[in-house]
Amino acid sequence: MENSPVPLFPPVDAEGELLQSGYRYALSLTHHGHDAEDLVQEAWLNLCRRYGATISRAALFTAIRHLFIDRCRRNRVVAFDSIEDVNQPLAAPQGLQPGTATDVEALLGKLRPGEREAVYLHYVVGHTAEEVGILTNQPRGTVLSLLHRALKKLQSAVSASG
Repeated sequence: MENSPVPLFPPVDAEGELLQSGYRYALSLTHHGHDAEDLVQEAWLNLCRRYGATISRAALFTAIRHLFIDRCRRNRVVAFDSIEDVNQPLAAPQGLQPGTATDVEALLGKLRPGEREAVYLHYVVGHTAEEVGILTNQPRGTVLSLLHRALKKLQSAVSASG
């Protein structure tokens, strides 16, 4: 039995799934479709230039996150929130049908990027708080605080609208 070489590029289905999960992750960071597409494309190209292929989902997510941080720094978008802003409840979106995708998207759009990222990685992707901390280079306690604050904001906005 001959050892077959490991293919340099993953099969098309796996590649498509990887791109889709990268896009969803980028969308959770930017909350803007075109910016998310740009991040995924640039991260993918950077990884392909450097390694010849995208090695893993973790590598893609890390590349997307670093590009997002670089863009925020470049555009000076990173805002420091005061303690009062962090604990301030979200305003419920007006004129939206509760529970619809548009309603959920509007609510998530009002969260800070760090909170949105933690919510996405924990509740959508299914990572534990410790894994989210490793991915985002934050202590587990910080991730748990972000999740707690985000859920508290979302619950107060939902109860205010209903």
